[in-house]
Amino acid sequence: MNRSRFGDLEVLCRTPVGRAHPTPLLFVHGAYTAAWCWDEYFLSWFAEQGYAAYALSLSGHGKSRGRAYLDSFSIADYVADVAEVAAALPAPPVLVGHSMGGMVVQKFLENHSAPGVVLMSSVPPQGLLGSAFGLAFARPHLLGDLNRLMGGGQPQMETLRDAMFHEAIELDRLQRYYHLCQPESHRAIWDMSLFDLPFLSRMQIPPMLVLGGEYDVLIPPEQVRMTAARYGVKAKILPGLGHGLMMESDWRLAAEPIVHWMKEAGL
Repeated sequence: MNRSRFGDLEVLCRTPVGRAHPTPLLFVHGAYTAAWCWDEYFLSWFAEQGYAAYALSLSGHGKSRGRAYLDSFSIADYVADVAEVAAALPAPPVLVGHSMGGMVVQKFLENHSAPGVVLMSSVPPQGLLGSAFGLAFARPHLLGDLNRLMGGGQPQMETLRDAMFHEAIELDRLQRYYHLCQPESHRAIWDMSLFDLPFLSRMQIPPMLVLGGEYDVLIPPEQVRMTAARYGVKAKILPGLGHGLMMESDWRLAAEPIVHWMKEAGL
């Protein structure tokens, strides 16, 4: 793995041995995490398929700038991070956004172009309020603990498991993820909830793939389907997976459709 600096942004990179496909991939993480979540399985696997694979840590996350003033960052700041890294890559990348990263990618398309976009368990264009209300009724303890994490507190181990995984994840792996997680910007959460939702009329919509997990409790399948319908595509709901599509043991169920779609789209 190459760990690069794009200005003050942390970028993890894995490149193929031999000739790469002309279109690289840029992975954008969700709330409470950083670029590390893509390096568990995805980056090396995509490199093996012949794609240069990059993952950035948004401002205030991982080893990127601004950890001390995380709450000052907005979704617009995160979009600027993606634009900064995308512009520095050898070719315009396909953008892959998970959860909050999916919202960042949608907002990116208002003022920038991309050869293709993959939304994985993405915050829908209607924002977070629908999923928050659903969670409040279905799993009130989970919503409360996520709010505590946003405020800088430490979540319960069970909360991380319930929020991210459908599988019975082994304890040592869960503990490792638990210690890598971090708070999220209040400002960004409010932007995704109400104040900075995507304007479809401003967006240049490229070829798009929309994925979700069958057992996702944070962004359930019906919300994934709503997102796909809004962009005129059909959602692919992945069997047996929860919210953390790229970190479950069956992560290939999420990775393989991306490569298949890219080949079909000529990317």
